Amino acid sequence: MPSALPPVNVGMQDLTPLRVVIAGGGTGGHTSAGLAVAAALERHGISDVQWIGSRRGIEARRVPEAGLPYHAIATGKLRRYWDWRNVSDLGLRVPTGFLQSRRLLRRLAPNLLFATGGFVALPPALAARSLHIPVIVHEQTAVPGLANRIAGRFARRIALTFPLAGEEFPRERIVLTGNPIRPELLGGSREEGCRLFGLTTARPVVYVTGGSQGSHRINRVVGATLGPLLEACQIIHQAGDNPETGDLDWLETQAGRLPKGLGRRYALRPHVGAELRHIYAAADLVVGRSGAGTVNECCHLGRPALYIPLPGTRGDEQTANARLTEAAGAAVLLPQVSLNPERLLEAIAALLSNAAELRAMGERARRLAVPDAADRLVRLILEAVAP
Repeated sequence: MPSALPPVNVGMQDLTPLRVVIAGGGTGGHTSAGLAVAAALERHGISDVQWIGSRRGIEARRVPEAGLPYHAIATGKLRRYWDWRNVSDLGLRVPTGFLQSRRLLRRLAPNLLFATGGFVALPPALAARSLHIPVIVHEQTAVPGLANRIAGRFARRIALTFPLAGEEFPRERIVLTGNPIRPELLGGSREEGCRLFGLTTARPVVYVTGGSQGSHRINRVVGATLGPLLEACQIIHQAGDNPETGDLDWLETQAGRLPKGLGRRYALRPHVGAELRHIYAAADLVVGRSGAGTVNECCHLGRPALYIPLPGTRGDEQTANARLTEAAGAAVLLPQVSLNPERLLEAIAALLSNAAELRAMGERARRLAVPDAADRLVRLILEAVAP
């Protein structure tokens, strides 16, 4: 079993001037974890934190919004299957990203690189190794990704969100820290969430999300049974705005056909921002994919969930995440192969029919989270750079 850190209270007397570079992104989960660590570092007096990420990933928007210096590099995805894009990604973009990262790290001269995982983090991690800069890797899912498995071979420590059953990492270097949550998601209000979206606190609220880009399959199934769903609940639907699928326009058309009374129960948005904390506080149930970010947020905030894992992800990590929470009684797993309008309506109605059990699921979800995960990761960073 990995060693577990006790709750940590990092005092100012422990600190010396440090510069930490965070590397990662590509998904909301990788970005959110890094932002949570950056906020914790600042709370403990380490304000010189910079970020290396991709040019177009979600981190390219969210990190500058958080006020952190941001450096974009070329990135390429590490696919473990044949795809023509592997030729350009592995042959050009990954080597270019490595060289760009190496130049950046030589100039920035950080004390440590914190890699949040994913294909965006690997070139900076390899560059840090070549410059003898300590690396800490954070694995957020129940199934380690390829990038972290490579970086874990030379990382000083590998921080885990969940205990691992396999031997993906050297046992002597893994530490169970949990996965931190962004501070701005805390302190939400159900009343404010309902007010923002014109809903009432008297009816159950379901938050449907497919991640920052939305989920085409979930969007279409929700839209196909919108009327019956709204008979049972109110819905806040974050659908993305993918022009290739046209889901947002199609959902707006579906909503326009609803009777006026039901239409007031449906709040459709392409994206959500600062209001997300109030959405979570208002939600009696979350319906969505089971990526690391969504699962972590539901656990920290004590939200019961109906997870529809995205099939085909590396190591089927989303199914592993969903199974872990379902086994703890914190969520229900609905495989995409079984997803249709009738099955979705049945699953949501069954969950909403027992308010007491929903609350119990939320409490069990909260017990899966590590409340001081960000501080535990700060402690790892301080230990790694100690003389």
